[in-house]
Amino acid sequence: MDFSGQMVVADLEAGVGTLTRLGDAGVDLVLIVVEPTPKSVEVGCRAAALVADKQLGRAVVVASRIRNDDDLAMVTKAFPDHQVVAIPDDPAIVAADRNGVAPLDSAPDAPAIQALVRLADELVAPGS
Repeated sequence: MDFSGQMVVADLEAGVGTLTRLGDAGVDLVLIVVEPTPKSVEVGCRAAALVADKQLGRAVVVASRIRNDDDLAMVTKAFPDHQVVAIPDDPAIVAADRNGVAPLDSAPDAPAIQALVRLADELVAPGS
């Protein structure tokens, strides 16, 4: 079966457990989602190290819930060798969750949604 041109996206449990159990999986890209807190960044750094050690592919760090330049600087400093994509803290995401609707449907112009759309576009672009 030819799977060229196919894409599978998996939302895995938080932490590094799943990464430690991956064998020679055909992984091209790992998104490491972190928040600007010491514990989240610490776990993200361990995940990035596992991705490198297991040669799982490229790792991109998604800095989620970024409120200001200091938040972004904290994450960027922890991952100097990785692309870091900032997703702003956005009340539209919380409101959509409370209302049980997809943020993309309820607030497509919200800053966090726009940042996520740009990230998705970049990841599916040829040569990414």
